Amino acid sequence: MTHPAPRVLRPVTPLASVLLADNPSPMTLEGTNSWVLRAPGVEECVVVDPGDDEIGHLERVAAQGPVALVLLTHRHHDHAGGAARFAELTGAPVRALDPSLVLGSEALGVGEVVAAAGVELRVVGTPGHTSDSVSFLLDGPGAAQAVLTGDTILGRGTTVIDHPDGALGPYLDSLRRLADLAPGTAVLPGHGPDLPDAPAVAAAYLAHREQRLDQVRDALATLGPAATARQVVELVYADVDESLWPAAEWSVQAQLAYLRP
Repeated sequence: MTHPAPRVLRPVTPLASVLLADNPSPMTLEGTNSWVLRAPGVEECVVVDPGDDEIGHLERVAAQGPVALVLLTHRHHDHAGGAARFAELTGAPVRALDPSLVLGSEALGVGEVVAAAGVELRVVGTPGHTSDSVSFLLDGPGAAQAVLTGDTILGRGTTVIDHPDGALGPYLDSLRRLADLAPGTAVLPGHGPDLPDAPAVAAAYLAHREQRLDQVRDALATLGPAATARQVVELVYADVDESLWPAAEWSVQAQLAYLRP
C-alpha cells in the first residue's frame, strides 16, 4: 500500500527545510516544494515558492515562523499562484524577476544578493523552462552551499521547456551555468527530492538534452523537415507513457525552434 508523503516541515540542510504541497501530478511529481530558509537560532524565515492558491498549504507554510520575505523562482501557478494570498497571511513582501509578481517590494535582479533571516541568496539567472526562471544560491553560517533551482533542475526526471515562453538555447546556457557551481553544491528543487551535487546533475541534464536533440534530428530525417512536433513525439517518445506526451510536445516545439533557422 502506498502512503501519501507527509505534509510536515522536513529539514534538509542546516539552512533549508521543505514543506510539500498537496498537489501531486505527473508534472509536479509528489507536489511543489515550498522552501523555508533561516540560519540556526533565527526566528524569522525566507520562503521560496509558497505554491498554488491552496489555503491549507499556505497556512502550514505561514505557521513556520515570522516570514521576512517571499521569493519566487518563476511564474507558474504551482509555485507562485498562492503568493498574493500568502502575502496577505504573513505581511511579507514578494520578490520575483517578473515585476508583475512583485508585492510590496521591487523586482529581483540577476546577480543580486538578497539577505534575510540570517542567510544570503545570490540570484542566478536560469531562463529556459520559462523566460523568468531564476535559481537562488544559498549561503549562510556553518553550511555548505546549496542552490534552489525551481523547475530548472528537478529532483527526479527532466524539465519541460514551456515553449514559446521557455526556450532551449537559454535553457542549455542555464545548465552550463549550474554545471560551473562548486562541486558538492546541493540541489534544492521545486519538485522531487534534494540532490547532492548540482554540477553533476546539470552535466547529466546537458547530456540528456544533446541526446534528445540528436533523436529529433534523426526523426526529421525520417519524417521530413516539415514534420510537426506531435509527429516527432510519436516517434521519439514512443517508449514514454502517452499521458506525458502533451508535456513532451512542448519540449519538442522548443527543440524544433532551436534546430530550425
